[in-house]
Amino acid sequence: MNLTETFLRFVRFDTQSDELTNMTPSTPGQMEFAVYLKGLLEEMGLEEISLDANGYLMATLPANTDKDVPVVGFIAHLDTAPDMSGKHVNPRIVEKWQGGDILLNAEKNIVLSPAEFPEMNNYIGEDLIVTDGTTLLGADDKAGIAEILAAVAHLQAHPEIKHGKVRIAFNPDEEIGKGAHKFDVEMFGAEFAYTMDGGAVGELEYENFNAAGAKVTIKGRNVHPGTAKHKMVNSIRVANQFAQMLPRWETPEHTEGYEGFYHLVAINGTVEETTLTYIIRDHDRARFESRKRELEHLVRKTNEEYPGCCSVEINDQYYNMREKIEPVMHIIELAERAMREAGVEPRVQPIRGGTDGAQLSFKGLPCPNIFAGGENFHGRYEYVPVSSMEKARDVIVNIIRLLAE
Repeated sequence: MNLTETFLRFVRFDTQSDELTNMTPSTPGQMEFAVYLKGLLEEMGLEEISLDANGYLMATLPANTDKDVPVVGFIAHLDTAPDMSGKHVNPRIVEKWQGGDILLNAEKNIVLSPAEFPEMNNYIGEDLIVTDGTTLLGADDKAGIAEILAAVAHLQAHPEIKHGKVRIAFNPDEEIGKGAHKFDVEMFGAEFAYTMDGGAVGELEYENFNAAGAKVTIKGRNVHPGTAKHKMVNSIRVANQFAQMLPRWETPEHTEGYEGFYHLVAINGTVEETTLTYIIRDHDRARFESRKRELEHLVRKTNEEYPGCCSVEINDQYYNMREKIEPVMHIIELAERAMREAGVEPRVQPIRGGTDGAQLSFKGLPCPNIFAGGENFHGRYEYVPVSSMEKARDVIVNIIRLLAE
């Protein structure tokens, strides 16, 4: 299986997810892609292939050894991010890139430049797959899917590499936080797994944010502005006041590493009613709970000045998988060894976001995250070095081989 050609075929499927449809999968393109992949798995001769009505595709590479080897799984997601169109993706390969700007789109003067993305300089001399500047690329996570399939094909072509039973799964709607919601962990049947959904080469992640969504609703009172004195309550102005009470520096644009934040993602309002939509993030569970309490405190404070006008609804979304991975740290050590044997230096770091692996870990399937190789996910400047995908494939093969050894 040619990894690059496989990936280029995959990105032409429009699988952008949509959190507003309330369906699983959230868009028909994801099921179309899953059906195509099911056919590909059948052609490869895999076993226990299943595709359910929600777009969850699973399959088995059977063991070729009599040794008692734990069942390991590899998982990637079908969808691309809602942030930018994934329709009519038109990728091209910049062969042996020698540095400097890459003109993605001459008509619109869209340029991928190391001046803006200095990490590009890590890939001088390599083949880069880029967009035409009008869509995202889809390496998140079609690179992961292609890498898993390429690793399986490699093992099929090299029966001298002994391995236990391997399970693979491709799921919908990761980008809208629902990828693990209907994932049947018991049916998957792996002792542990890895999501191939990280970024640059070497990333290995088993810590992620604790996450919640919050909707603050502010009720106003609309009166004709000519006679509004001491009568009108402008919910938009109250909402602005509320937003200003949160810590100014605890926002995504001012934080990094393990620092958490409040992120105002949407405001919708009129004089009569305004809603503020937030996401709350923190790696530390105690600080995470404190952040939620702070929002509730500000609601009470607002209601002291404008009685009964303010309310908040907070819903937890996912938690830091670290507490589920620490008891089985051998799976991290296994991945680190597999990377080093593939010529990759592991970079263990916290995820400033979420992953299907976090939710799966809390469902009983320990599931850290490994690099898929792409950069600048979710936008027109996304690209993936071919060598990064090849190294990810090699890491998968090494994990499977080392586990049997």
